[in-house]
Amino acid sequence: MTSGIHHFTGITANVQANVDFYVGFLGLALVKRTAGFADAEQLHLIYGDRQGSPGSLLTFLVWEAAGRGRTGIGQVSEVSLAVPSASIGDWLTRALAAGIPLEGPSREFEEPVLRLKDPDGLIVKLVGIDAAIPADNTPSRLRGVTLLTDKAMETAQFLTRFGYSQGARDGLTQRMASETDIVDIREVTGFVPSVPGAGVPDHVAFRAPDVDAVRSMRLSLKDHGPTEVHDRKYFLSLYVRDPAGILLEYATDGPGMTIDEAPEELGQTLFTPPHDADRAEDLRAMLPQFALPGEDRFPARELPFIHRFNRPKSPDGLTLVLLHGTGGNEADLMPIARRIAPHATLLGVRGRATEEGSNRWFRRAGADTFDQADIHSEAEAFRAFVEGAVNGYGLDRNRLVFLGYSNGANFLAAAIQLHPDVVQRAILLRGIQALENPPGADLSGTNVLVLTGRDDVYARDAKALTTPLEAGGADIDLRELPTGHELVAADITESAQWLQRIFKSL
Repeated sequence: MTSGIHHFTGITANVQANVDFYVGFLGLALVKRTAGFADAEQLHLIYGDRQGSPGSLLTFLVWEAAGRGRTGIGQVSEVSLAVPSASIGDWLTRALAAGIPLEGPSREFEEPVLRLKDPDGLIVKLVGIDAAIPADNTPSRLRGVTLLTDKAMETAQFLTRFGYSQGARDGLTQRMASETDIVDIREVTGFVPSVPGAGVPDHVAFRAPDVDAVRSMRLSLKDHGPTEVHDRKYFLSLYVRDPAGILLEYATDGPGMTIDEAPEELGQTLFTPPHDADRAEDLRAMLPQFALPGEDRFPARELPFIHRFNRPKSPDGLTLVLLHGTGGNEADLMPIARRIAPHATLLGVRGRATEEGSNRWFRRAGADTFDQADIHSEAEAFRAFVEGAVNGYGLDRNRLVFLGYSNGANFLAAAIQLHPDVVQRAILLRGIQALENPPGADLSGTNVLVLTGRDDVYARDAKALTTPLEAGGADIDLRELPTGHELVAADITESAQWLQRIFKSL
């Protein structure tokens, strides 16, 4: 009978640091990079052995710049990897040299254990096991996971469905064992519930031999509670929660990680789920990029605004700085920007104001009343961001273009007037004048394309926006498109043609 853990899934807020830890430090192989199957705008990375074998897989959902989650009842709390027992001391030395937070070594259930924390704070245990482990000490398989539950007996009984039987006990921890690995059930009655976020595991998946086993498992759970079955391309899986609310998965061994890549090429290509094939190019522009150890990289800088780069294969030196609309994020405008300028580097920026959970660029006092002090302070912070990005990332200031949509265009127009030395080339899509008292700045040498929608119910008279810009000496190209507030193909065409006129060498 096939049993044991198929994979473990966690959440990371920093994809580059995650790759550096799991590939660079631990030595795991990156066996798959894909847009998420539940949310294609979320990068999903899968690490494991060189073949991507079930039982060796750690996967991570990339929630860039997400807040830290909270460890608590109703979740996986730790993941453990098998290493040779004699290598624990070597791993301790390596972790100390790398500055990785650690605890131990210690012994648990008579096994040597070294606890490490990954960059998001997730506890990764290295457990000494003397069986079928590579000579280079690289972790080759999952040793197990730890579950936090306030219903220990019910959780233990539930795990028997996946081929686990009761093993030794140590205090409040009951060990469950399969043919290949273990699950430690830790009773934590009265503890706080878990909160999803970076550094907190999402779920653990157990191995199913085939699709029929998944169907049978679902039938056996019909009186337990809700279940979901999803085709994840590389495996078919069933999702269910145990009596304590812990998310568990039952995943088939096949088709496996080599269904779309040869074994020697695993992890080299970014794939998109079949149901999102028509968005593949847009997703490649939106998803966060990273470098494997040894590859050229673009080290992230600590700047006042959350941001994301997307670099094309053949950059032309142009950088588009993108400011999203209300409710958007740093990746929203990357698809349209990539169509406007196929060879430009894209720098998406996230506004710091929020309104009922939606990202904005400045606060509002009412539907049509903008917080003027907040606009001024955020524009000053944005000025510092641009200076930091130019210097920190080595951007060519003379080939810097800003593109804003809706609330982002409103803020960008204000930034042009408040800091004309920072924003000198801009595309404003569906923008309005947000400043109550435009400063009358000298805008000579500033070029602005303004694209309004003829039927845009949100936009006021475009002249209220363009008149103070023109009065300051800016070169304004105002065009009205036969559309509303939404973006259309004409925005791409007009913007691309304007860029070509501004930069004759493109």
